[in-house]
Formats: sequence, C-alpha cells, structure tokens
Amino acid sequence: MTTTPFIHDVPAAAALATWRAACEAAGCPERVDPIRLDLADAVGRVTAAPVWAARSSPSFDASAMDGIAVRAADTVGATESTPVHLEPSAYVVVDTGDPLPDGFDAVVMREQVHYDGASRAELRGAAAPYQHVRSIGEDVSATELLLPAGHRLRPVDVAAAAAAGATDVLVHRRPVVAVIPTGDEIRPVGTAPAAGEILDTNSLMLAGQAREAGCEAWRTEIVPDDPEQIAAAVRDAAARADLVVVVAGSSAGRDDHTAGVVERLGTLAVHGVAVRPGHPVVLGAVDATPVLGCPGYPVSAALTFEIFAAPLLAALEGAVAPERPRARARIARKLASTMGMDDWVRVRLGRVRGELVATPLPRGAGVLTSLVHADGLLVVPAGLEGHHAGEDVEVMLLRGVGEIDRTIVAVGSHDLVLDLAASQLRAADPGVTLASSNVGSLGGLVALRDGLCHVAGSHLLDPATGEYTLPYVDRVLGERDVAVVRLVHREQGLIVAPGNPLGLGGIEDLARDDLRYVNRQRGAGTRVLLDHELGRRGIAVDAVPGYAREEHTHLAVAAAIAAARADAGLGVMAAARAFELDFVPVTREPYDLVLDAATLEDPVTAPLWALLEDPAFRAAVEELGGYGTEEMGRRIR
Repeated sequence: MTTTPFIHDVPAAAALATWRAACEAAGCPERVDPIRLDLADAVGRVTAAPVWAARSSPSFDASAMDGIAVRAADTVGATESTPVHLEPSAYVVVDTGDPLPDGFDAVVMREQVHYDGASRAELRGAAAPYQHVRSIGEDVSATELLLPAGHRLRPVDVAAAAAAGATDVLVHRRPVVAVIPTGDEIRPVGTAPAAGEILDTNSLMLAGQAREAGCEAWRTEIVPDDPEQIAAAVRDAAARADLVVVVAGSSAGRDDHTAGVVERLGTLAVHGVAVRPGHPVVLGAVDATPVLGCPGYPVSAALTFEIFAAPLLAALEGAVAPERPRARARIARKLASTMGMDDWVRVRLGRVRGELVATPLPRGAGVLTSLVHADGLLVVPAGLEGHHAGEDVEVMLLRGVGEIDRTIVAVGSHDLVLDLAASQLRAADPGVTLASSNVGSLGGLVALRDGLCHVAGSHLLDPATGEYTLPYVDRVLGERDVAVVRLVHREQGLIVAPGNPLGLGGIEDLARDDLRYVNRQRGAGTRVLLDHELGRRGIAVDAVPGYAREEHTHLAVAAAIAAARADAGLGVMAAARAFELDFVPVTREPYDLVLDAATLEDPVTAPLWALLEDPAFRAAVEELGGYGTEEMGRRIR
C-alpha cells in the first residue's frame, strides 16, 4: 500500500531531478548500450564516442571551377587593355574537382579565358595565388574532431563523416519504451465502446510519442484494474524495456493502483506534480528500470510524456531533449490559472497587425483535440493567476512561424460554415489555416477591437431595433473603419431528440418542468436570441430547467442531446442534422464576418474571400442543411 494518496505536489523540475536520483539509486543504467552502425543507418542516432577525421577532405588541392590551371606569377599585369597570353604549355585545362596539376597554384574560370588561333590563352585579369582552388583539408583535416559524443546525427553529419574517411560510427542503441494500458473500462481501438467504456487511444499516442523521440516502443494488452496483474505486467515490461509507461491508475481513486504497485515492487520517488493538466503523475523505478505513471486523461498523458519521459529518454542516449522554438505573442482573451501549479495551455496562433496572437483552446485534460489544433503551448508559471487579454506572453511553437503567418484568425460565434471553410481552404492550399476560437459574438467583436483577430463571427440580435450585428459594431468599435461581410443566413431552432418525444413546439415550451435544457455561453449570439425570445413571451430565465448549463458550440449542444444528457437546446439546423436529431424552427437569421476594412486587402485573408465566391463551396454549405448562401460574400457595410 502507498503511504499516502499523494506524497505532495512537486514542481516539475524538482520532480524530474528526484526521479533521476531515485533511478540512479535503484541501479538504472545511465546510458543505453553503444552499438556500431553503418553510416547509412545512423541518421537520428546519438554518437556514443567522438568521431575523428581519418583523412582530410579534400585530400588534395582541387580545382573549385571549370577552367584552366595557371601559375599566378605568369598572369601578373594582365588587364583589359594589356592582356597576357599563355602558351599551351603554360596552362592545363581542368574541371571542377580535378586535382591541381603540380607546379600550378591558381585556376581561371572558363568563361574568363579567350583563345587565339595558336591555342594561346588570353587573360584580361591577373589571377591571385590559390584563386578558385580548394586546398587540402579545406573542409576537414585528418585527426580533427568532426563530431563530439552526444550528438544526434543528421544527414549532413553522416555525409561529412563519410568524406572524412568513416564507414561506420559508434552510437547508442534506441531506448525501448513499454506502454501498459490499464483499466476495466478500456477497450481496444476498433471496438464499439458501450456507455462507460473508453477506447485505448492513450497507449497508441504514447507509443507514437516514443517513436517520434527516436525510440522503439511496444504496447501490452490492456491490463484490468487489478494490482497483481498490473504488478506482473510492470515486472515483465521492466525486464525488456528501458522505460515503462503505465497508462491511468495514477490518481487516488479506488481503482488507481500504479503508485502502490511501484512502491511495492521498487522505488516510488514522486506521486503528484505541480503541473496542470497532469497533476497525478507517478515517478519511480522497478528492477533497475524507470517507471512513469501517466494520468488517464489524454492531454495529461501527452504532456506528461513531453515533460518527464522525453528528457529521460534523451539522457539515456547521452543527449538532451530538443527544445521547441519560442516566440512572443499577445493573448487573445483573459486567461485565469490556478496558483501553485504550472498551467500548460494549448493555443492557436496567428499574426494580426504584425504581431503574433495566441488564442487559448479548451483546457480540459480530456480534450485531446486541443492538442490536435494547437499551434503552441503557453506555460503559466505556478506563481501567476493568469494573464489579461492583450498581455505579452512567451509561447513554445508547435508549428513553424511561416505556417503561422498564413493563419486567418477568426474569433467569435461558432458556426459549422467556418469549420467547412477551414477544411476546404486547407485542401486547396496546405499552407493556409483558418483558426476559429468560439467565444461568442460579443467576445469576437471585443477581440477585433483589441487587434486580436482578423475576423469576428457575429449574429447578435439587437432587441431594441430588431437588427443583427450592426448596432453592436457601432457600440463596440465606434468610429473605426469596419467592414461587415455577409457569410450566410441560417435556421436557428430547438434541437431535440429524434421524434421530438416531448412534443416541443417552440420557445414557449422551455419552461416545462420535465425538460432538461442545454444553453450556449454568455455573449453568444444564440444566447442573446434565446433571452430575447424568452423576454417576448414573459418567461423568466430561471424558469428554464438547465438554463445555467453552458456549451461553447452548436455541435456540443447537439452532442449533449444525442447522448440523452439534455432534451433541448437552441442551435442551428446543421448541428441537428450532423447528429441525426430533430429540429423545431424558431427564426432565420444572418451570420456575418466583421473586420477592419483594411483587412479586406490583407493577403492573409485573400483565400477566404475567394472561397466565398466559389459555387462549389456555396453548394457544400447548403448541403449542411438550414443555410442560405444567396448573400454570401456581400459587403453590407
């Protein structure tokens, strides 16, 4: 049994140091074994010993150009007006790479040589000694250090080693990582999980991360939540691997056995780190093999590997884990963080008005798509409570700056048309990205005001005038030169279960006691529409069961109803169709893109405007259901 559910929350750097010290005390090897490989097989491996040049490169004085080899002294005084003529015996024709003939010390390029009828070479400029000559050892000299130990070999490295006389190289073998998925509720990928069951995606991901880090990796069968079976799997894996990763079971629940197993079989160094997500991490050693217990949430598991496994595996090869490039960015919206823990936040990135802008993605530890869509990682240190919108932050880049510079940043209301546009833009040009952040229409207008996005998606209804979007543009953006481009008209209505089992006829039925409603977040245009419709009917918001339950997208609302966790929610028809649900129409509304007028001429957004003119795209939008494209692309302001 473990001595305590959590030893304590150890800062990440201290936890890694403690783990390494515990592994050393447990007799874990400091390095994996060295092996000798042919150069052709050595790219990506880490040198286990220095590589010394066995020969010079080049090993002779060589011509660096096509032309003639000459004696520099014979060309002194040559000019355009007083050329020097060399007899055939005074020069030798050479090609690039040819040895420099004995007695000659310079090369004149072929295009600078003229010949007369007697085959004499006419030179109209003097040649300097060793002009256009590659001297012996210009690249590397024999006995020179070419590559140090602990160097991860690149294609250019093995080429240089070959030029210096090597045919093979001593490198560390690839570390072997064993991944053990655990849990009674876990099912193999490819099966149809029942309620309460989860597909084994974590072991697939972690093994892939290990291979990406240059390791060999294998996965065991899924092990039930039984301490003895987990212990047997860990013991077997420890005998065959350099690192054992146990997936799930690292927390303090009734079926969380990883810490207890590690403590019983070997050394439990750390249980619980000051990192979010990824808090319930287990670090230890069993039978002279490091063991890492990953949390079961996928984002936690992925980040745990990055923080703890990657440095350990690099150290086993005698190298350091590669550092991600970093850049400064402005954060697009307020970001709260819990004091006392390093908070790893996934962000989308784009360049707006010449500055990088970082938009936080959903932060749940189970939201794996937040890593799929992330362009960077923002670490909020344990001593901070977060960042204010517009604040300057440092981001670790997951994509190249060039790719990020071609990203169209959209902030505001969620709509499936933007998702479709993102897909089709990428299909037409893999370098173009449309990154949407769903913070609601009002949040989008505020982000546009603060220079944190290219376009803001909006469908805000002004109850006083019955107009959409334009009154809010005036209030939020004032006198700015703003363009408003119509994207679509769309059907908004109640999304309900197939067959509409509660017989809902409209907004007036939302106050029924037997109803479970799922709402959109504050600031969303759909939320504003709901409040307006409730107010017109004299229905108080607290009379709607579930009004306080919020989702950030139309698809999330539909997903909740499809899973029978709610009975109704206001959303677009396309979301209902995506989940094969029924739909009770409420209104037809415009959905617009708001942007600075100058952004219409920005080359970054040009692919979007071209897409809106494409008849095939318009047809694809209409196939989603509930959309009208008759005004798509029209500038209404």
